[in-house]
Amino acid sequence: SLSRRPLCLAGRMQQASGQVGGGAKSVPEPLSQAETQRVAGGAGREREGGALFAQRSGALRKLVEERTKFFGCFVDDTQKRALRGISFFDYKKMTVFRCQDNCAERGYMFAGLEFGAECYCSHKIQAPNASESECNMECKGEKSNICGGENRLSIYRLELSQESARRYGSAIFKGCFHRPDNVTLALPFSAVILNMSVDKCVDICTEREKSLAVLAGDWCHCGFPTPFFSLHELEDEDMCLHRCQGEEFESCGNDEYFVVYQTQVQDNRCMDRHFLQTQAKQLVALASFPGAGNTWARHLIELATGFYTGSYYFDGYLYNKGFKGERDHWRSGRTICIKTHEGTRKEIKSFDSSILMIRNPYKALMAEFNRKYGGHIGFASQAHWKGKEWPEFVKNYAPWWASHTLDWLNYGKSVHVVHFENLKRDLFSQLKGMVQFLGLKVSEERLLCVEGQKDGNFKRSVLRKLEYDPYTDEMRADINELIRTVDAVLKKRNMSGVPEDYMPR
Repeated sequence: SLSRRPLCLAGRMQQASGQVGGGAKSVPEPLSQAETQRVAGGAGREREGGALFAQRSGALRKLVEERTKFFGCFVDDTQKRALRGISFFDYKKMTVFRCQDNCAERGYMFAGLEFGAECYCSHKIQAPNASESECNMECKGEKSNICGGENRLSIYRLELSQESARRYGSAIFKGCFHRPDNVTLALPFSAVILNMSVDKCVDICTEREKSLAVLAGDWCHCGFPTPFFSLHELEDEDMCLHRCQGEEFESCGNDEYFVVYQTQVQDNRCMDRHFLQTQAKQLVALASFPGAGNTWARHLIELATGFYTGSYYFDGYLYNKGFKGERDHWRSGRTICIKTHEGTRKEIKSFDSSILMIRNPYKALMAEFNRKYGGHIGFASQAHWKGKEWPEFVKNYAPWWASHTLDWLNYGKSVHVVHFENLKRDLFSQLKGMVQFLGLKVSEERLLCVEGQKDGNFKRSVLRKLEYDPYTDEMRADINELIRTVDAVLKKRNMSGVPEDYMPR
């Protein structure tokens, strides 16, 4: 919700004097040359990160516009901007979509257009409303839409950017946390900073090659997540409200409550991976229905254990992405567990134990449909969703979702059930249980490292969600019955049933 936005209330700012503080007029930081080229790149450009658009299309334009809300016309002042994040201008081709897109890519909550050609972004509006009639200038690249007016902003709230809005420049906002018992032990580097700002602390910790930048009033602390400072006990953000000396709209925490950002420095404590030095005595399956998060689970297991996972199949794409166990025969005994989607009695009994991943079938079916027609992190086209492919897919795959789970529960020798939704919700404890099931000693520091880079390269963009429900009433009735069947079998085996969000109860 809007009330749970991060403490970073404005985008990166720079002072006209070139220094932070000192009473100089604040102006929006200009886009770098690379950013400017990317903004102007048009319909074919590709995104660099998980929150960036993979491609531009008419369908995606419609999607973004539908997932935004016109917030109103607001006064703007060149001396004191209403939206104080980044900005860019295009006096020939500015459109509402381009501005919204640009701000959403950078994780901002609001996008505003002015003079028909100027785009401003921010997490907060710092100006009064104006009459809508005062926003009366057509967009330079789209005569049918209004792009503000003279010193007036047409502002849109970007509903789709809530997850990515918890950022400050390149740093990820982690939240407000209570001071650790031993700051020196928890955060080994500390410095007092004159005219403290988020930028200054993030830059210092980045230079020190630390993944955490922690602000506490005038103090900047740097370190990594450890058992001494695990970031598991989030405090109310109001406890950290204390204005930075060097920034008017940022909070820098205080002596008791620290504001934490994750820098772009990679935490290498969980990046080393190897094959098993001695051949495994047991074959452990990582079994799932397609689309249930198997590749993501492999990524987590490899980081948490330091050992490669194998596969019943060979996928060159995954091998090239770093899953080196992909080339090994699944019986080689060199990998910690083996990915499989197989579900016959013979194949299940060939494993000595298994981690069984289960995901909400409504989500799993859509994920596998996207993979089938768009690749590991791509998307099926509107033609596929609207055509005969989707109904046929659901008809064939939905029963498989249930039979796959039931067969592994029936024929598996030792089965550890993990629900995808629970793994997302409580990664630390769920992954800890998986490591223990694999018979390995748990390293809490590795698990904390995994939390900082949990997504890997296999997360689909949150911006490109299908905007309509593809399931018919008939499909839902069939799938709900399958869910009830699986739920009953799990409970009969004294396991927890399916998570409550699988279907309305």
